Amino acid sequence: MADEDLEKQIKELAEKMDSLENSMSKVTAPYSQLLDYIERFQKISSSYFKMLGLYQRFGAISPDLLIPGVKDPISRDIVKVLFERDGQNISQITDKLKGMRGTASRRIVRERLKLLEEKGVLKGKGSSRSKEYWLTQEYIDKWYDLLGLGITKGDKTETDTSE
Repeated sequence: MADEDLEKQIKELAEKMDSLENSMSKVTAPYSQLLDYIERFQKISSSYFKMLGLYQRFGAISPDLLIPGVKDPISRDIVKVLFERDGQNISQITDKLKGMRGTASRRIVRERLKLLEEKGVLKGKGSSRSKEYWLTQEYIDKWYDLLGLGITKGDKTETDTSE
């Protein structure tokens, strides 16, 4: 009889422990969710302050901040054009630059595209007659890292459709 009482008490104790665990998980769920929200808010605010610092330091927040070795404004504007819409040919890029700058030469744009391609900022795809230019994934990843957006190299972006 004592063994049966002991088994009964153990069974009741196990049921109470299960009930207690269920109650605790219900109570702690909102708090863990709140902690997730706070963590996301911290990341967003950190990115915001990082962008404010970039703006204060450089006077603008632009993808061309990542190519300090390229000093000429045409190359920097080409990067901006491709960041707005990847996968453009020389004519499209030249037209967009004319709209931004008032003037642009196909020959100069071609030279700058070659320079940017050599620096690994962009890649050209297609034949010499119908070549389109895309920002490299490495460059895009650097841009997102600079902004503190936390995009990892394994994540895909819209530019991956070119591959």
